[in-house]
Amino acid sequence: MKNYYVNAESAAEIYEGRDLGLSYTPEGSIFKVWAPTASAVSLVLYNSGGEESGNAEWSEDARLTYMLRREGGVWQTRISGDLKGKFYMYRVVYADGTIREATDPYSFSVSANGLRSAIIDMRETNPEGWELDAYLPLEHPADAVIYELHVRDFSIHETSGISGKGKYKAFTETGLRDSEGHTLGIDHLSELGITHVHLLPVFDFQTVDELQQRDAAPGENNYNWGYDPQHYNAPEGSYSTNASDPAVRIREFKEMVQALHRQGLSVVMDVVYNHTYSVDKGPFEAFAPGYFYRHDYAGRLSNGSGVGNELATERPMVRKFIKDSLRHWAAEYHIDGFRFDLMGLIDTATMREITEELRLEINPNLIVYGEPWTGGDSPLVTKTLKGAQRGKGFAVFNDNFRSAIKGDSDGWGRGFVTGEMGKEGAVAAGIIGAVHDFADSPAETVNYTTAHDNLNLWDKILAVQGVRQDCRFPDLDNGRLKNGGSLEEAVTKADPYIGITEESLLDNETVRRSLLAGGIVLTSQGVPFLHAGDEMLRSKFGDHNSYRSGDAINAIRWSNKARFLPVFEYYKSLIALRKSHPAFRLRGRQEIERSLEIYRCDGGVVSYILKNHAGGDVWKNIVVLFNANPWEVMTGLPTCSEQWNVVVDHTRAGLEAFRKVEGTEVQLEGLSMMVLYDECGEPRPRAKRVEVHYERADGDYSGWNLWVWGTGIQDGQINFRYMEDGRAVAVVEVLPETRSFGYILRVNDWEARDGSTDKFIDCSKSDKEVKVLISDTSPAVDKKLSMTS
Repeated sequence: MKNYYVNAESAAEIYEGRDLGLSYTPEGSIFKVWAPTASAVSLVLYNSGGEESGNAEWSEDARLTYMLRREGGVWQTRISGDLKGKFYMYRVVYADGTIREATDPYSFSVSANGLRSAIIDMRETNPEGWELDAYLPLEHPADAVIYELHVRDFSIHETSGISGKGKYKAFTETGLRDSEGHTLGIDHLSELGITHVHLLPVFDFQTVDELQQRDAAPGENNYNWGYDPQHYNAPEGSYSTNASDPAVRIREFKEMVQALHRQGLSVVMDVVYNHTYSVDKGPFEAFAPGYFYRHDYAGRLSNGSGVGNELATERPMVRKFIKDSLRHWAAEYHIDGFRFDLMGLIDTATMREITEELRLEINPNLIVYGEPWTGGDSPLVTKTLKGAQRGKGFAVFNDNFRSAIKGDSDGWGRGFVTGEMGKEGAVAAGIIGAVHDFADSPAETVNYTTAHDNLNLWDKILAVQGVRQDCRFPDLDNGRLKNGGSLEEAVTKADPYIGITEESLLDNETVRRSLLAGGIVLTSQGVPFLHAGDEMLRSKFGDHNSYRSGDAINAIRWSNKARFLPVFEYYKSLIALRKSHPAFRLRGRQEIERSLEIYRCDGGVVSYILKNHAGGDVWKNIVVLFNANPWEVMTGLPTCSEQWNVVVDHTRAGLEAFRKVEGTEVQLEGLSMMVLYDECGEPRPRAKRVEVHYERADGDYSGWNLWVWGTGIQDGQINFRYMEDGRAVAVVEVLPETRSFGYILRVNDWEARDGSTDKFIDCSKSDKEVKVLISDTSPAVDKKLSMTS
């Protein structure tokens, strides 16, 4: 079939409505699909969801209805009566005689294995009390502590104590404890103190058989991380208790979100809008051949994803699909944030519009972040790489910091905590929120050491120590033993914790290196990100790419919590320390430059001070020290105080001082950190809040933002966060003593501006909160500036 759109994007018809897909009511259903070059499109209704495997085929069960072509390349039909419980496909005919039958790319509900789109009443999928469920508040992105988790890994192991193993339902089980009384499951997450649970892909993906709950054959795992999209707008069925009932997976997904929200945990979805698992059998090719994918100069599919294709996000209808999809998840499922896989393959304009529109229209506290890299070469010019996020309201993973802390991702390469000298400066650059590197604000950097990809933290440290063979790790290739045999048996014979004794756990070198890495992340400026199980010394038995390695490798061993309880308690206390003290969560570049000073950065030691009640902290001066040497060192303390209170050292972490240090030096144990403060007192207010309400005569706020200076907290771009009374509202934080600050209203990066001169907002009449109304300069509206406080 001809690729009608290769090198001809401008020829595509555009549809701007937000009603593509199925619009169901009991009285009748409207079906709309974008297929601009089709000669004919028909709706095909079915009574069943299709066979267990293979594509849905023409059958006697089918009922065909021709669709009418409307403006914008959309085909539409309305079927009277209640179609709930039926299934449907689209039959698309092209001028060259090609006929394709495919599921609706906008499918909100699908049959088992996504073979057919399903017709359900979405209102009936809401669990009891869903109308009371709400997005959780997040005052600032730096307040988040993110925990990356795979749905199946969370509960599948026998030690989880969870009955709904591997399912969405697992998150609804509370009150679970191990034999020693330690919390398990969702209660563990709440006890740990994280704020956001980042779920690896939970939309419908391709490579897991939803009807097959166990391994197909010895050595073959029915498992995947999910980075192989099939239906972007429907939940994955293998995590539901009944994949054959299209409504069950939706209801149970909502129950999971509801349960996490009840525990005070926000939900982040890992989304994959950079590629599809397949092109010919993917969700788009049947309807707009060639349009949804990028091509190189020769017309071949480009491969910036590393898996054979990449979506052309810069094209209007691809961008529209992504934004419509995200709106669906945020509005229908109350999702609190999104993490973008290979965000480098998404153009910066799309990322900017996504962030702006979702916050203004749905949730002002939505958190957005992603991977600022690609998986290969791409013809995309406007890649969202590190630095492209400046001022745009979203964050990127800080791989500079990651590599400085641990070294390379899979090999012997060392970093600060794994024994490499000369990494102190790079670590310091990460500690200050990368504001002198690639970020304008600490809210733009996600700080981490490991994630689902590559060796996890424990296994990376073991690799550097050269003890993989001693641990008897299995030799794996794509989820299977290279020499054959039972992976489960091989894992049973392995011992990732060789040489560790629980009685002296915190004296163990590997444990100390692990805690030091976690401690750096949790006390640095920016957004901390943890990989599930780090707090229990999780191992994946040396598997650096466990995307299909199954439960034997990936399952979280909950028995490790009791075994390594001091490690859990250390992480828990560091998280509590961060959440209790705003000095570790500074909000702007100017605030960091004023409040944080690196005073040692050599010889395997990095130390810094957070001074003068940084961020409005009750502790006047806070000192944080990291020693990556295996031996103890004597290192200096600031001269601003003669006595210091220790709340974190090599033995424990906490919120209360458990010993004191006097003088200008302190002994820092090998492979350890220390946090000290001098005195506790009433700080001044950290900032004054200025609400800027912007009113435009045309009501169009797309792309508009504030450029501010003189705030003392965060100068530069400030985005509008929400709508109120038809006006866009931005929140600007300024130092309490600030009397005025400058601003310019502009579109995107200076594409246009409102007014030709710099303007200033007088905020001297209040030291707490100021509200300002600004109207645009069009003739239809009088220019005015009013203030209330």
